[in-house]
Amino acid sequence: MNAANGSGSGELGAFLKARRGELTPREVGLPDDDRDRRVSGLRREEVARLAAVSVDYYTRLEQGRKPASATVLATLVRALRLDEDQQRYLYTLAGKPAARPRRRAAQRVRPAMSRLLDQLTETPAIVLGRRMDVLAWNPMAKALYTDFEALRPAQRNYVRLLFADPAMRALHADWEEAARTAVAALRMEAATDPDDPDLAALVGELSVRDGDFRSWWAAHHATGAGFGTKRYRHPVVGDLTLDCDMWAGPEGTDQRLMVLTAAPGTPSHEGLRILSSWAAAPQPADGSRPHPRTR
Repeated sequence: MNAANGSGSGELGAFLKARRGELTPREVGLPDDDRDRRVSGLRREEVARLAAVSVDYYTRLEQGRKPASATVLATLVRALRLDEDQQRYLYTLAGKPAARPRRRAAQRVRPAMSRLLDQLTETPAIVLGRRMDVLAWNPMAKALYTDFEALRPAQRNYVRLLFADPAMRALHADWEEAARTAVAALRMEAATDPDDPDLAALVGELSVRDGDFRSWWAAHHATGAGFGTKRYRHPVVGDLTLDCDMWAGPEGTDQRLMVLTAAPGTPSHEGLRILSSWAAAPQPADGSRPHPRTR
């Protein structure tokens, strides 16, 4: 019997209720200024907020009237601060036994995509894979965004960087619009593979870490837009307004090439030219970078 439909549903609800009863708002990063709190631990509303789901959804889940996806379970694991044994118990009650996660082939950049990156010398370009993981980049993308090579592979995720990296936030002049669009694109991916354990872990991490992500993920907006305009405030070359185009790889590769360009003769095109010269300049032994000459 699936635990989401039999007696296990009642046990799941009891388990969730017991766990939220053991936590205080302060422990999970929520304000605790309600002196008239009538329940011990967290309210259903507070757990729903942390898990980026509606109160009605969480209520039905706790009452055994709603099955939980892997993504929701991952956010609950983080929201309720479950240890490894509790995690296994939660997944078993939800009808998803804690077996080893399904293994997927490592994401490898196609040779043709790598060659194209090498040939794009005056425009930033990156290759995005599943979950918007940053798989490859050219020197211009490094100069615009960050030194991806210095990051651990698990940190090379476009959405994670938007929410977790202060420098990435500051770079985007329209950070909220860029972040909302990225969340909507990630939501589109979740529709095609809702039980991807890595996607569930990413959503769980960011839902607990960031209130904006939590709210926008819960809104269920989705987009597959392949183009748009991005505005940046770069610490070296100043303001840039760039056209962003996303090119999908061959069917089944889950890889997209994101290219940022500016119309010739515009200040942003000149800014990219300066950024290109700065990126190509030799790096001093102390790790600092010289500022480019604009003339």
